[in-house]
Amino acid sequence: MRKYLLIAAGIVVMIPVVFLGYLIYSFEYETQKLIQYQPRLTTEVYDRNGNKIANLFSDEHRYYVSYENIPPRLIEALLAIEDTMFFEHHGVNPDAIMRAIIKDVSAGKLKEGASTITQQLVKNTLLTREKKFSRKFKEVLYSIRIEQELTKEQILERYFNEIYLGHGYYGIKTASDGYFRKPLKELTLKEIAMLVGLPKAPNFYSPTKNYELSLGRANRVIGRMYELGWIDQATYEKATGERPKVYNDTLSKNSGPYIIDEVMRQLGDAFPDIRSGGYKIYTTIDMRLQEAGYKALQSGRDEILKRAQEAGDLDENMQRQLNGALISLDPHTGEILAMVGGVDYSLSPFNRVTQAKRQPGSAFKPFIYQVALDSGMSPASLVPDIARTYTYAGDDGEEKTWQPKNYKNEYKGMVTIRNALTHSRNLATINMVSDMGFGKVTDGLRRYGIVENLPPDLSIALGTIMISPLDLAKYYTMFASGGALTNPILVRQVITPKGETIRYENKSRQVNTPQQIYLMTSILKDVVSHGTGTPARVGGMEIAGKTGTTNKNVDAWFVGYSPTVETVVWFGHDDNTPMRRSETGGRAAGPVFRYYYEDMMRIYPNTKRYFDLPAGVYRAPTNTTEANVTEEFTDTSSAPDVTQEEAPKTEEKLLF
Repeated sequence: MRKYLLIAAGIVVMIPVVFLGYLIYSFEYETQKLIQYQPRLTTEVYDRNGNKIANLFSDEHRYYVSYENIPPRLIEALLAIEDTMFFEHHGVNPDAIMRAIIKDVSAGKLKEGASTITQQLVKNTLLTREKKFSRKFKEVLYSIRIEQELTKEQILERYFNEIYLGHGYYGIKTASDGYFRKPLKELTLKEIAMLVGLPKAPNFYSPTKNYELSLGRANRVIGRMYELGWIDQATYEKATGERPKVYNDTLSKNSGPYIIDEVMRQLGDAFPDIRSGGYKIYTTIDMRLQEAGYKALQSGRDEILKRAQEAGDLDENMQRQLNGALISLDPHTGEILAMVGGVDYSLSPFNRVTQAKRQPGSAFKPFIYQVALDSGMSPASLVPDIARTYTYAGDDGEEKTWQPKNYKNEYKGMVTIRNALTHSRNLATINMVSDMGFGKVTDGLRRYGIVENLPPDLSIALGTIMISPLDLAKYYTMFASGGALTNPILVRQVITPKGETIRYENKSRQVNTPQQIYLMTSILKDVVSHGTGTPARVGGMEIAGKTGTTNKNVDAWFVGYSPTVETVVWFGHDDNTPMRRSETGGRAAGPVFRYYYEDMMRIYPNTKRYFDLPAGVYRAPTNTTEANVTEEFTDTSSAPDVTQEEAPKTEEKLLF
């Protein structure tokens, strides 16, 4: 029995010891959250010109500001209304507490507070807002402990970054940017007073909800500063009479949702805390061109629907399924300037630039013809534009036939490579691949970096490869840059909260010579000037490009470039059903390209407008029956037995 009594006595003695230990541990653990302060911070995403694209955050939208960057007037205003004796007390104000206790005891409940700024910080960060004596007791103990560990300046810094100021804004810098679109140093006294007046009741005094109440509260702050002698009468009268403009912005300020989704996809693994780490992400996007691209794509869709309505073909499925995509980049650096993944993100966040795999149709033909040029043929070489029947073994082992046709079922006999590509002649392209040898063509494509999803048959000549607009844009950099295959990039650099800079650079490799590529550019200029791409012509600027229309008009493309900017435009139905037969690449996508480049020229009037001619490209008479016909050649793609004459130089303009 005695043994059990001793055990029971031991337990009784240990209970308060354990409980006290728990309290001490809990006390230290909780206060460390403020002492080792690491708040969740908003990540900001910018375009190439420093314009905000969006804020990324999870639960709390907060920008951080250090104490040295907080204006002294802001600190004075806060102390005036919340805690005049802040720099004198040690976490609590005994006189204020005694006054509050008397009133609370008389009322029989917690009625009046006497919280210092330190106590407010503790309450908002470590405790609940319930009005109980036990919570108040903890608040006092925690505040005294915090004052032992932190300086007054550190406490103020935490307060200004932690406090909730309504409208989803956490921290004074966040609220200044949100309500007034100003940095802290540019705030007027009235704007400062409006902000420091918010912690008392942030939703009630929110200037976006109750503007007049917010002004009244701010005037009490200004009046208190005047009573304390911290401002003179002239300052007081000017500030109380001011009525600042207040903005009711969304928290994310997301002006480029397709861009932000892609940024998150590319950086999410490297930065798991991307929504709370407080990074600054600088993209390659130009938001002025992004807006131009969006307007151009919207205009193109509207025109397609308008034509369908006028023809009596408009139906609900077309209105729901018709969509488009546009990507524009600098082919020399790979930097993406605009990326519009669809006509309306709110209806479909699916990014057709990066996620959709479609057939490019004739927009793929330039790569086929580039192989021919690099094998020794020239733009003047003749290829047969005639009907042929091809046999092949089907999946069941039986022999099958394929009889491809031109778009308009017309046949020109022998045509030049320039003519065949300018007018997108299917039969000429297929026959050329057949005559060259399928293996030779695919080997050439692989040298250009095109290695994925290559069809195993002659249909490759018709662009049956499955490809995204982004990848097609990547491959076209070979033409637009003068021979270098360049990977597109969306992010330039990321700056961490500690100031470390992580830079991202594109990968580029030379896969062809400027001379050989110029031959293709010359042909593609003809496509735009008098071929299938005439709807994409831009006044005052040289454009090289190619249309693409797939079987049954499922896809409509225009891929083109100026001397400095390359752009891919696509239209189609999301469910892969055919568009109207009249909606070809030239008609559907070409005008969007033109609209976009006309806007670009207005935004950047000094954009370079004419292609440079590389040394080593010459002109000579051709062996056609036409008189005075000359063609462009190189040492690789040469014209035999002719006198070489250097082609004239073209005009040069400044790169924007």
